[in-house]
Amino acid sequence: MPRARETRKMAILEITQRDAVTHLTMNSPERLNALSDEMLAALDTALEGISNDAVCRVVTISGAGKAFCAGHDLRQMQAMRQAEDGGAAQFADLFDRCTNVMLKIQKMPQPVIAQVHGIATAAGCQLVATCDMAVAAHGTRFGVNGVNIGLFCSTPMVALTRAIAPKKAFEMLTTGDFIDAQQAETLGLINTSCAPEELASETAALADRIAGKLGAAVRIGKRAFYEQMHRTMADAYAYTGDIMVENLSYRDTDEGMQAFVEKRKPDWQQ
Repeated sequence: MPRARETRKMAILEITQRDAVTHLTMNSPERLNALSDEMLAALDTALEGISNDAVCRVVTISGAGKAFCAGHDLRQMQAMRQAEDGGAAQFADLFDRCTNVMLKIQKMPQPVIAQVHGIATAAGCQLVATCDMAVAAHGTRFGVNGVNIGLFCSTPMVALTRAIAPKKAFEMLTTGDFIDAQQAETLGLINTSCAPEELASETAALADRIAGKLGAAVRIGKRAFYEQMHRTMADAYAYTGDIMVENLSYRDTDEGMQAFVEKRKPDWQQ
C-alpha cells in the first residue's frame, strides 16, 4: 500500500518518502555536498535500507544549496596525507567506499534518478552518470575536472565512459572543461533539462510515471538491463529470453495482459 509523505532529517542526508518514491537530499551545502566520509556513509546506509523496502519503487537524489555535488572532499583527502604511508591506504579505502555506493545504486532493484542543479563535478559527475536517469536544471555545469589540479578523474571515468561517447568523455577528462545541461542532454549524460523552478516537479513527474508501473517488472528489468550490456549479442538474447519467461510467470503480468485484452485497468497486487 502507498504511504503518506514522511521526512527524516539527518545531519547530512535528508530522506523523504512520498508514496512509492523515496527522495534523498544530500544536505551539506557548505561543502557543496561533497562525497565526504560522512556523506558516503550516510548514502551507503540509506541505499542499503531502501533496497530492501518493498514499498519504494523509485529513488531520487538531489543536493541542498547551490550545487548538486562537487565530488570528493579535498580537505579530507589532504588530511589523509599525514599518515605514515602518505595516505595511500586511506585513499584506497575512500575509493573502495565510493565505488561501493556507485555499484549499490545500479544493483538496487529500484530505478534511481539524479535531480541535478548548480554543478556536478568529478565524483559528483560520476554520481550523475551512475544513476539510472537524470534530470537537470538549465544552467547546470558538469565536469570531471580533477586534471586541473593534477589528479586525473580515473574512477569517475568508469561511469562517464559508460554513459557518453568515449571521445567526448576523454576530452572532458583531459581538458577539465565543463559542459552545460544542453550538451549533457545531447550526449546522453542526462535524460532531460528544464527551467530551475521546474526541476523538482519534472523529477517527481518522471519518478511517478515509473512508480505507476508494475514494480516487479521494473525490478527484473533493471537487473536485466545492466546484466545484458556486458554480454555478447547472442548471449544477451539467451539471457533476456530467460528473463522474459520469468517475467511472464508473474501473476500480475498475467493480469496486466488480460486487462489489456479486456480493455480495463489491471488489478495489480505488487
